[in-house]
Amino acid sequence: MINDIYDVIVVGAGHAGSEAAAAAANLGSKTLLITMNMQTIGQMSCNPAMGGIAKGQIVREIDAMGGYSGIVADKSAIQFKMLNLSKGPAMWSPRTQNDRMLFAEEWRYALENTPNLDFFQDMVKSLIIENHQVVGVITSLGIKIKAKSVVLTNGTFLNGLIHVGEKQLGGGRMGEPKAMGITEQLVSLGFESGRMKTGTPPRVDGRSLDYSKMEEQKGDEKPQKFSYTDTPKLTKQLSCHIVYTNETVHEVLREGFDRSPMFNGTIQSTGPRYCPSIEDKINRFAERNRHQLFVEPEGWRTVEIYVNGFSSSLPEDIQIKAMKHIPGFENVKVFRPGYAIEYDYFPPTQLYHTLETKLISNLYFAGQINGTTGYEEAAGQGLMAGINAHNKVHDKGEFILNRDEAYIGVLIDDLITKGTEEPYRMFTSRAEYRLLLRQDNADIRLTEKAHKLGLASDDRLKNVEEKILKSNELEDFLKATSLKPGVINPILNSIDSSPVDQAYRAAQILTRPNMTLEKLEEITFIKEKTGEFAEDVKEQAEINIKYRGYIEKEKDNVEKLNRLETIKIPTDFDFKVINSLSAEAKQKLDKVRPQSIAQAGRISGVSPADINVLLIYLGR
Repeated sequence: MINDIYDVIVVGAGHAGSEAAAAAANLGSKTLLITMNMQTIGQMSCNPAMGGIAKGQIVREIDAMGGYSGIVADKSAIQFKMLNLSKGPAMWSPRTQNDRMLFAEEWRYALENTPNLDFFQDMVKSLIIENHQVVGVITSLGIKIKAKSVVLTNGTFLNGLIHVGEKQLGGGRMGEPKAMGITEQLVSLGFESGRMKTGTPPRVDGRSLDYSKMEEQKGDEKPQKFSYTDTPKLTKQLSCHIVYTNETVHEVLREGFDRSPMFNGTIQSTGPRYCPSIEDKINRFAERNRHQLFVEPEGWRTVEIYVNGFSSSLPEDIQIKAMKHIPGFENVKVFRPGYAIEYDYFPPTQLYHTLETKLISNLYFAGQINGTTGYEEAAGQGLMAGINAHNKVHDKGEFILNRDEAYIGVLIDDLITKGTEEPYRMFTSRAEYRLLLRQDNADIRLTEKAHKLGLASDDRLKNVEEKILKSNELEDFLKATSLKPGVINPILNSIDSSPVDQAYRAAQILTRPNMTLEKLEEITFIKEKTGEFAEDVKEQAEINIKYRGYIEKEKDNVEKLNRLETIKIPTDFDFKVINSLSAEAKQKLDKVRPQSIAQAGRISGVSPADINVLLIYLGR
């Protein structure tokens, strides 16, 4: 192994590293995955869940691209919920609660059964760089391993520092050492680095809780799954519970503010805006007398509970004292307190859209090293870095997903173009074409691309083609089927919709508010026909009919924007010589080095007037 030259070395075996290694190896690259601990491959460092708002779409996209996250999530799921069903389909987001130990076990099993993939347990302390190109790594044992490309997915381990009250521990995760050397080397090579913060809640003994004082949250009656493959559907589920803090809890927490690293100046780095600690919440939202907490089981065969919403770096005695005033937590026993962790990251404007660094060729960054937060965001980046590392060393073209093609494309474009100064989390609101990027059509959007790459099998492509064919067939049936007033009016009355006085096509009726295909199936002959189709086909046809006008409008907008995507900016273009550009635009354009006019227009600080100037200079 040590004398081999690998096509791709992946450093770190979290969600980004695992997807990167799987993608590169499945594409045929000789791949090595190096991790500090083989027992924590695919570890869920924070909450035992996958998916959620916009994140669930990313998991579906990873699966459609031949990644493993959806498969692993399905095989380790203990509950499934489709979020936002009261809103439009662009907002529907799948989410699973997962068995933490089973999740990591399934990830390791999947990777160990991936051809072309080797493993090595050690810490990478530096990179081997020759002529501005990475050619290998050096481990803490002093072992040099050569490679044609390297993907760094270090998570929170780069100079990680854990905070519990006034106590500080070096580590990338509680009980695990920090990684040293890489940041310092990269900075010496000219990279810009920064510090970010994240945190995690306490874990408690479920046997010490009184669930009768909490609100039960069951999974969906008809649970779905993430993967488009034949992973098993849930037949039984574990419940979560909801509970609330109160003024007494807040008063106790405030007692520890003088010992809080967040408030005494010990922590100065930026934490996640949309996942604040409990002390940050009661400080920023002082007018609120309670905050919602989710009591989440960690697995089928453990009593450990994750207290979602109670992330904290307060002293452990304050955390325990405050929790005892939460309804149902009066006799709580704590397995481990919550903590905050600070770590190094590298502003992602230093990368190309392939996630290759601009300063060092064949070196790729993916995951929290780029300033993101969340398993799903990390996994999506890992998948793309693994694909592009493979393509680069095999002289194949770069693979980039556009903003209208995938949430993964939105994520990476946001990072590369806008950068981030706080942990970046994906939301549906970040995607301007979210109606096109739904969770239900990720396979239609991406499987053909994955098949061309070599990540999706012929059978998977055939399944997608069959789904499209069947969906079109069902749409045609609904467009052609006429419903007389006597047949449809009873159903319309049941949903408080105006009755009709003449025959209407079923597709026209379906576009009415509150009308669903399920309601139309109360008509016997329609039920007989729709019974021939799978549930995902029916969902696809219904969405296409109900939202056709909006979908077509978004496609028109995409087409207009893509005209600007085709106007490329030369890599050596000198923005500073254009006097008509604003000073801020010159600075931002020179730093980001956009590859197209469309990308330039998405840079914060670059105005429409600046874009017009660029178009003139480019002869447009």
